[in-house]
Amino acid sequence: MKLRNSLWVTAFCSAALMLAASSGQAILYKWNDENGRVVYGDQPPANVKAERVNPGIAPPDLGAVRSMAAKDAEIKKRMQDRADADAKSEKEQADAKRKGDMCAQARGRIRTLRDDANVYRFNEKGEKVFFEPAERQKAIADNEKMMRDLNCPSAPVAPTS
Repeated sequence: MKLRNSLWVTAFCSAALMLAASSGQAILYKWNDENGRVVYGDQPPANVKAERVNPGIAPPDLGAVRSMAAKDAEIKKRMQDRADADAKSEKEQADAKRKGDMCAQARGRIRTLRDDANVYRFNEKGEKVFFEPAERQKAIADNEKMMRDLNCPSAPVAPTS
């Protein structure tokens, strides 16, 4: 029963909206009747001089359309520029982080090569091969060159208490 009532209400509201929409676009005329009174209506009598009251919908302003299109294009360009700047900033931050990590690793390798007595690497067979003093110096020089190429900042000095 409730469903039937709601369907009727929906149908009535739809019909009212259609009538309101169709009457909203009608042209309104004004004329004087045979008694001299002013009368308004959507269709004047044939033998009376009627004057149109509402001009209807005005034609679109092409300048306004162009202006809106230009503003829309400008907004899209600004959004694209902002997205490009954000992407560039993220890339620069990622590159700086990668460079910082590489510098820290090179610094750590140099410290290990200078401080530890027994430093080794694995050869192709998976065997431990200890660094000879000449190999150590070459590895230190290679890591120092990498730090110069990366333009790494000098190692932070630990505060002494």
